[in-house]
Amino acid sequence: MLALTLAAGVGIFFLLPLLIASVTVSGPDHGFFQSLVEGLIRVAIFLGYLVVISRSPDIARVFQYHGAEHMTIHALEAGDPLTVGEVRKYPTAHQRCGTEFLVVVILLSIIAFSLVGRQEPLVMIASRILLIPVIAAVGYEILRFGARHRKNPIMKVLLYPGLLVQMITTKQPTDDMIEVAIVSMEQALVADGETVPAGSGEFEQRPMDLPTPADTATDMPASPAAQPPVAPPLPTDPPPGR
Repeated sequence: MLALTLAAGVGIFFLLPLLIASVTVSGPDHGFFQSLVEGLIRVAIFLGYLVVISRSPDIARVFQYHGAEHMTIHALEAGDPLTVGEVRKYPTAHQRCGTEFLVVVILLSIIAFSLVGRQEPLVMIASRILLIPVIAAVGYEILRFGARHRKNPIMKVLLYPGLLVQMITTKQPTDDMIEVAIVSMEQALVADGETVPAGSGEFEQRPMDLPTPADTATDMPASPAAQPPVAPPLPTDPPPGR
């Protein structure tokens, strides 16, 4: 299933834009223009996909939790206590979000594939597949550099599109969603041996409701071994004499 999902992602977001751009833009002298069209198609598919799935109520709730996670990280990085009031002050977008990474990868792919230019179809398809790990690695390093140099004007311009796209993938959470994000962060800090900021909130925690043995017994049929033995039926006629 994972391999099928990966193949579908590569096909939709990398090979399909190449096919559309190759059909709509022709000519050996239009290599850069074809790469630009290909990149714009990739951006349109990516944004359209996010907009469509955001219409689902379940995904909308996920995006709210996504925003709560980012707000909690902002508060932790600022050294504030992890309370609902302190976390609520921060934006839902964050510079090191996975959405930011995908936007950087798309922008880098436009540059990288334009350098490849217009080649034979098999060469162009192979370049899209083989360059994905390289583009992803460069994008990851750009995000790391941007996290250390947030005030750099070049990094601000480069990472700004990712912040805009997070207007789709993050939403303002409710207070109970922020509480969930805070508890998750506190558990992660404790597991890593870190100290929870002083003054952080302590919220009631309980395990997930699991079925009890009584519920299981009523929901599932009894096994044959647990059922009482049934006596064989008595004969209705006497056996014949010998």
